[in-house]
Amino acid sequence: MNIFDNISALDFRYYGRNERIFHKLQPYLSENAMIKYMAKVEAALTKTLAKKGVCSKKIADEVEKATKKITAEEVYQEEDKLKHNIRALVNCIQRKVSDEAKPFVHFTTTSHDIIATADAARYKKFTENVLIPKLIEFEKTLIMLALKEKNTLQVGRTHGQHAVPITFGFALAQYVSRFGRSIIQIKKTGNNLRGKIAGAVGSYNASSLFFNNPVEFERDVLSELNLKASPISTQIPEAEFMSSYIHSIVEGFGVIANLADDMRHLQRSEILEVAEVFGAKQVGSSTMPQKRNPINFENVKSMWKAFMPRIVTLYMDQISEHQRDLTNSASLRFVPEILTAFYLSVSRLNRTMKNLVVDKENLRKNFDMNKGLIVAEPLYILLAAKGHPDAHEIVRQLTLKAQSSKKSLTEIIKKEKSLQPYLKKFNKKQLEIISNPEKYVGIASKKAESACKFWKKELEI
Repeated sequence: MNIFDNISALDFRYYGRNERIFHKLQPYLSENAMIKYMAKVEAALTKTLAKKGVCSKKIADEVEKATKKITAEEVYQEEDKLKHNIRALVNCIQRKVSDEAKPFVHFTTTSHDIIATADAARYKKFTENVLIPKLIEFEKTLIMLALKEKNTLQVGRTHGQHAVPITFGFALAQYVSRFGRSIIQIKKTGNNLRGKIAGAVGSYNASSLFFNNPVEFERDVLSELNLKASPISTQIPEAEFMSSYIHSIVEGFGVIANLADDMRHLQRSEILEVAEVFGAKQVGSSTMPQKRNPINFENVKSMWKAFMPRIVTLYMDQISEHQRDLTNSASLRFVPEILTAFYLSVSRLNRTMKNLVVDKENLRKNFDMNKGLIVAEPLYILLAAKGHPDAHEIVRQLTLKAQSSKKSLTEIIKKEKSLQPYLKKFNKKQLEIISNPEKYVGIASKKAESACKFWKKELEI
């Protein structure tokens, strides 16, 4: 099939033409992968049946061999006839085994034993083998940048207005911390996804016909897949294991979308403190040859907008009537798209941030733009500390005077007679901050260092 005949933009635009990414995602998130993992569950089932003496090891080996030959094409062809995907899978396996082995395929289980367990197994493996390494790689990039720029002066901004000084490394270190926490949560919830082998309504009706301890049987089947069982199930595992996992993914997506948005704004022509590296033949506009758009940062935010609302669907999937309905059957099939979009966005942002151009000349120019007013906060606090009865108001009035006269606040306060008795009480360091607002950065550099140090240790990177 030509990928441009596909409907999903993920297929034809965002990963389908990249063989490296395709081969990373396909073993876990494709429909072929889903069939493969469901077949693995069936194999684990017969293997455990053999260990319990219900069938022979020869039968278990025969079933396992057959499950490795199952393809999505044949299962879907069978489903087109039966209108039931798991019965189609079972039929396809049974056609590849002896009559002696056929009864033990899907023995004592229901469809969602296989579906839910396969989903849990493949998403857990995807998280361990593909997603977490990519997240760690991006966290390393952020740490590297934060430490490199820990002393790079930048004007802080609140409400889109210049505030008090920080460093660019400090601004990035906030994302080091936020994303580090997201990695921990994704790892934790991904590792905690649960399967079930508990039968049609979750009360082990069928398996209890053969086992005195059907819970132990369930545990043994799932251990073959390196999974734990849902503490209690209906026909489906407790939905919160999956919703918690996707919540952690969407939460992490929000962190990188926020970072991308910050970097996008810093790339505005009138700010231009950072820039994406532009390829030699890259085009920014179809009509304005001079344009260099922040395409990667904008793409990450746009992908977040498309996939963040899908968490609502996962919360809606918590609702299932009585022991089971099918209202989560279609919606859960779109979970791989959320995982794919997140992986692609982290990959894109990692490439972009690795090559980020930091324009220190413009950082300084923007800082100097309101340099004369930045001292308002330390001045007001120090005046209050030295006993001025209405420090905030006097400084507010002086800032208005500085703005109207186009003089620096430092220059104005030196001539304000009413302040001289208080200014004489300032020590050398305090006076230096009033004269040189670039010194008023608090412990921004140290906080950047400590955040990076903490997450390097926490994530063992």
